[in-house]
Amino acid sequence: MSFRMFARLVAISALVMAGAAQAQTKVAVINVQKALADTAEIKKARDDMNATLGPRQQQAEKLNNEITQIRQRLQSDTTLTQQAQYDLQQEGTRKQTELTRLQEDLQSDAQNLQQSVLSKSSDRMQQVIKKLAEDKGLDLVVDTQTTLFFKPVLDLTADATAAYDKAYPVTAAPAAPPAKK
Repeated sequence: MSFRMFARLVAISALVMAGAAQAQTKVAVINVQKALADTAEIKKARDDMNATLGPRQQQAEKLNNEITQIRQRLQSDTTLTQQAQYDLQQEGTRKQTELTRLQEDLQSDAQNLQQSVLSKSSDRMQQVIKKLAEDKGLDLVVDTQTTLFFKPVLDLTADATAAYDKAYPVTAAPAAPPAKK
């Protein structure tokens, strides 16, 4: 257990003990990561990202297959002339460079898309959790990742997801215009 987690547990325990002496403290737990991942907004963003990046991922897979075929041909085709072998090696090198650049761009674009969505959604989820806690009269909400034990009845994860979806409904994308014949 890290010092930070231990310190959190001690602080929570102290708060609960102090509150118990005065009045009953109302506590709940939430798996913030799951609550966010289950929102309609995040699911739509994931689908949009897959649609956006999918063609380039397919292109990367195609390049990878072509590189594999070139390697196999270089290893197994004994009838290749030295010039043909050289040309194939150069083509393989060119495709490998193209694949590396494509993968780096894909990774960068995926990270940028995820960051933009998660940053906005995380802020919104914090607001939803705060409102949910106020509406339920809770004194403390703790993330399940820092909690060693809790009764399932204390879990607000599904409530937070539902409240988030209600507060921030996902609008459907406009229909694509019909294809011209």
